[in-house]
Amino acid sequence: MSGIYLHIPFCKQACHYCDFHFSTSLKKKEALVAMMAREIELRNTWMGDHTVIETIYFGGGTPSLLTIPELLFLIETIYQHFKVVEHPEITLEANPDDLTPDYLHALAQTPVNRLSIGVQSFFEEDLRLMNRAHNAQEALASLQLATTLFDNITLDLIYGIPGLTNEKWLANIQTALDLGVSHISSYALTVEPKTALHSFVQKGIIPNPDDGQAQEQFLLLIDQLEAAGFVHYELSNFGKEGYFSKNNSAYWLGKSYLGIGPAAHSFNGIQRGWNISNNSKYIQTLEAHELPLELETLSLTDRYNEYVMTGLRTIWGVDLNRLETEFGPRFKTYFLQQAEVHLEDHLLFIDGDIVRTTRKGKFLSDGIASDLFLLNL
Repeated sequence: MSGIYLHIPFCKQACHYCDFHFSTSLKKKEALVAMMAREIELRNTWMGDHTVIETIYFGGGTPSLLTIPELLFLIETIYQHFKVVEHPEITLEANPDDLTPDYLHALAQTPVNRLSIGVQSFFEEDLRLMNRAHNAQEALASLQLATTLFDNITLDLIYGIPGLTNEKWLANIQTALDLGVSHISSYALTVEPKTALHSFVQKGIIPNPDDGQAQEQFLLLIDQLEAAGFVHYELSNFGKEGYFSKNNSAYWLGKSYLGIGPAAHSFNGIQRGWNISNNSKYIQTLEAHELPLELETLSLTDRYNEYVMTGLRTIWGVDLNRLETEFGPRFKTYFLQQAEVHLEDHLLFIDGDIVRTTRKGKFLSDGIASDLFLLNL
């Protein structure tokens, strides 16, 4: 089974922390949607001739800026050029301010069956600091209605925000739980280069996020959500049984996926591809019936490093038997040698033939993985 990711590179305004590719001008939206459909047609063999699509994911950017006809057009184009399972997971990322009653009711009549709502915080001061387009009341109102129309809803929350006390963070988590959502994705506020947040921190306008505070709030999040029946199945993702993200799980489990749209990435098990991060050039290239795509063939070492990175972020861990059979005994030996210090520090543990992070090690999993990477063999 494989998935299709569609990157919708438009936003009403720029969040201060965001370094994704997007435009705040919607002038090229109609042309870009048309060329995304063309890319779907031109790349229907990327993952093999017998590919079956299990997930369709509209990410961004802000996919909820698409009209209902535009959404239906792209979904129908996928069905025309790919074989799709009977009940695919079709996710739309949405901002609360776009989820008006009219839009939500119309959306509920489409094949979209999962919403990912970018709340980030239920506190006005946090939303202003991050320059979110919505306010706290819009976040609550959109979720209160959405939960009556959709069974499968995830929302995003950000921790480690300057000024976000543990009490406020716990209130954010409780509000999400009270709304009855079945999945929560949560991330630490990160200062990325060339963002407005980076500039504000450099100038002393906003304090640099505190790593200790972020780690403390991450552990509070784990405790609260696990007590509420959520499974912490990936570093940043918590879901009730039956509500894990099939789209994201496919990435972490190494399944093939096709990325459509500017800046979208693809993977077919052997090659990784990425589209040009420029809306105008993307449109112009596809108008000429050419692909705006760069390709990289992954080496065995590349694939080992990716498996280690994704495995340590999930409950599925790193399988020592798979290391040996898929990559060879040298890779397994190297992995265990590098892991020894983290095992001694109780950041990793071995459960049968599976290596996983401990509760203490979860927050540090990306750093631990980098220690286990292989640069040359």
